[in-house]
Amino acid sequence: MKAFLGILGTLLILAAGYFGMYRGWRNRQSRQADLAPLPAVPPEAGAAKVRGIEGVYVATTSAGDWMDRIAVHELGVRSIADLAVSEAGLIFHRLGATDVFIPADHLTGVRTDRGIAGKVTAEKSGLVVVTWTHDGRELDTGFRPRRKADTAALTESIATLIGAEQR
Repeated sequence: MKAFLGILGTLLILAAGYFGMYRGWRNRQSRQADLAPLPAVPPEAGAAKVRGIEGVYVATTSAGDWMDRIAVHELGVRSIADLAVSEAGLIFHRLGATDVFIPADHLTGVRTDRGIAGKVTAEKSGLVVVTWTHDGRELDTGFRPRRKADTAALTESIATLIGAEQR
């Protein structure tokens, strides 16, 4: 009987924890509900399904606050993805979540970093973090390339795209 009560108590504590996390996520979504829908993937890029660097889409956060994950429009959903860089902008083709398109003229910066909400890496430059603006807000989106060798080339191609847009 004691074992049964112990197991029941543990299950109740776990259920309460999951319920708290669920309520927290829903509250975050309601606080961020004013964020406008994301730009649609351009037809020419979406139809071609141009593939890029394989890796993991980690999350989108408020710029400068790596723990303030954006919960609306599936921006906070971590997923396997590939990142394609084109003249139109960046396209994250995500598995199990909606693709994310960031127009080139919304990009304001790119850097490598150690962490963003939901992911911290051992190496200082393990993530490619793109800073961009949407609906009057500045956001950071983190991407972890599958191969470490892709990080420098990806960062350089995004920096070149940003530089080309600023001229």
